[in-house]
Amino acid sequence: MELEVYYHPRQWGEAPGQFRFTGQLANVHVVLNSTAEDGEIEVRISESMTMVEKLNNNRSSNLSAVYGITKFSDLTQDEFIKHHLVPKLHHHVKLRLQSSHAHHNRIKTRALPDQLPLKVDWREKKVLTPIRNQRTCGACWAFSVVETVETMSAIKTGSLQVLSVQEVIDCARNGNMGCDGGDTCNLLEWLVASKTSIEPEKMYPFTWLTQSCKLKGMVGQEDMLMTLLASHGPVAVAVNALNWQNYLGGIIQFHCDGGVDQLNHAVQLVGYDRSGPTPFYIARNSWGADFGDRGFLYLAIGSNICGLATEVASLDVL
Repeated sequence: MELEVYYHPRQWGEAPGQFRFTGQLANVHVVLNSTAEDGEIEVRISESMTMVEKLNNNRSSNLSAVYGITKFSDLTQDEFIKHHLVPKLHHHVKLRLQSSHAHHNRIKTRALPDQLPLKVDWREKKVLTPIRNQRTCGACWAFSVVETVETMSAIKTGSLQVLSVQEVIDCARNGNMGCDGGDTCNLLEWLVASKTSIEPEKMYPFTWLTQSCKLKGMVGQEDMLMTLLASHGPVAVAVNALNWQNYLGGIIQFHCDGGVDQLNHAVQLVGYDRSGPTPFYIARNSWGADFGDRGFLYLAIGSNICGLATEVASLDVL
């Protein structure tokens, strides 16, 4: 179903995440997901607009996140959680934290924070495959890891290949449950232990890899995370994406709890920018190129917003 809505469109600046309202109302078409009757959809859109107004009232600058009608706005919150998030993801993370199941932290041996570049954006290096859309399959844990494998392989070999997420969804064990959820660090451990190759979506096999997951000591120490992004490459992170349902663009700074109990999604961090007044991470999502800024969104640096530094998974390609 298509819905005609009115909202203040964005005018994008030269840098990611920089835009402002034009002040003019525009009419746009949004393709909705819901199968509800028209009357019910109107009620849901009205409820979404109430939430949108609440979120937008807290904007502190033209760089702050903007919320509006998206392809998810006709879903109830329960439907959004069921079809596009992983409600039990935090159980995996809590078990790992409580058992202190973490590998050596090689971030500490890398560059000091004052040596970091102001801006890192791996999109500019042409090492990212096209934005994917996980649709209603709750396998964000697989998408973020496979995308990180693709990127790290491209950084090392200079050849960018699209690898099979479906193979990982179908075959990965070690506590993962396919489209019903999983854990990024568990997946990396399984790949290493089984020496499994991830097949390209077309043909030939991929070399197995080594990995390390950063759990203990990451929260509140985002300098370490930025060091990894700058000196090593993109990483997969667990996040709380509950309030991303109506996200249009800009830097998310508020209304996104970073507690471990709130983690319900996984994305790939592909860079950061500290050159402006509001430093931010660049996150690659798996909800299609029609979400956010052409499939990407921006998360403020410094407060563990959305829990992005709670579980960080990185890898090396051999």
